[in-house]
Amino acid sequence: MAETATATLKAPAYTAGGTERERVDLPAEVFDGTINMPVMHQAVKAFMSNQRLGLAYTKTRGLVTGGNQKPWKQKGTGRARQGSRRSPLWPGGGTAFGPTGRKYVQTVPRQIRALARKSALNARAREGALIVIDNFNYDKPSTKALVSLIDALGVAGKKLLVLTDGMKHNVFLSGRNLQRVHVMPYSDVSTYHILWSDVVLIESNALGYALETVEEKREPGGTKREAAKARSARAAKAEAKAEAKAAKKSARKAATHKAEAKSAKPKAKAAKKKPAKKSAGKKKGK
Repeated sequence: MAETATATLKAPAYTAGGTERERVDLPAEVFDGTINMPVMHQAVKAFMSNQRLGLAYTKTRGLVTGGNQKPWKQKGTGRARQGSRRSPLWPGGGTAFGPTGRKYVQTVPRQIRALARKSALNARAREGALIVIDNFNYDKPSTKALVSLIDALGVAGKKLLVLTDGMKHNVFLSGRNLQRVHVMPYSDVSTYHILWSDVVLIESNALGYALETVEEKREPGGTKREAAKARSARAAKAEAKAEAKAAKKSARKAATHKAEAKSAKPKAKAAKKKPAKKSAGKKKGK
């Protein structure tokens, strides 16, 4: 059932570059702590049902081409009576009681949809999975900038929902190629999208207030992603070096075995020839 909380909800705030700011108070008219589970279930069920197209369709005997003539006469053939080759009993005939298209549309009242969306936002805020971003000022699409922000927030690998203040095409294009990132305007978000995500990023202007600009801070060692890349590169280099060393060692062993085999062959031949010469000399002496 519905849960409520009277305390003011707060959320962590960051700049678009990943610099941490002071925590901000979320607007009370939306984030009042209300969580209504049955309403969220109804909204999500209706959303998923409305995605279905219901295109399954089969032809009945009246829609299949042909079958106007009776296959054979009623009596005298010894076979069962038949009236049409398009009967469901015949191969190529119509389908009995098959699907003929269906609409799965479910309508939910506007107030219930608003309550479900409000409950989903409150659920993410109470979990600490809602982050406020001061402003997405992207002059051009940059997936690299969005990935660096995700790494700075420590939410890499999680399903991320980015809600912008209105339609921002550059931000949308920046996150379009990321598998676990979905970018959309705050006004278009649904209960399903909020509950699908693990973390929600909301632009401050979408919540009704603007944050002052803060100077970006850059870590001396670079971002976490760059450090991980450097570690993986070092590990790959060490692995390649070890493989080359092992290959050289095996090549040396093969060369020594080959040389030993070559030197052993003439010795074996000489050992076979010597006894034959001795026996030949004994025969001459006799």
